[in-house]
Amino acid sequence: MKTGVPLMIVGGSMFILGLLLFYLIDGSEILKFIKNIGTFVGLSGIGVTLAGILLYLINKNEQPIKENYDI
Repeated sequence: MKTGVPLMIVGGSMFILGLLLFYLIDGSEILKFIKNIGTFVGLSGIGVTLAGILLYLINKNEQPIKENYDI
């Protein structure tokens, strides 16, 4: 299995978790700290998702160009 696909899945889930933590938490100082952690997790998830997309695109198997010099 290629590395890009699992990274995209993990990054997407991190992003969703970060959104949930950021928007669903409201309250005291300890809960605000968890809300800030949610912001960090969400932004990190975006980065992991982009890294997975780049790895997927870089490791894509493309057919080599065959040059025919026969005339």
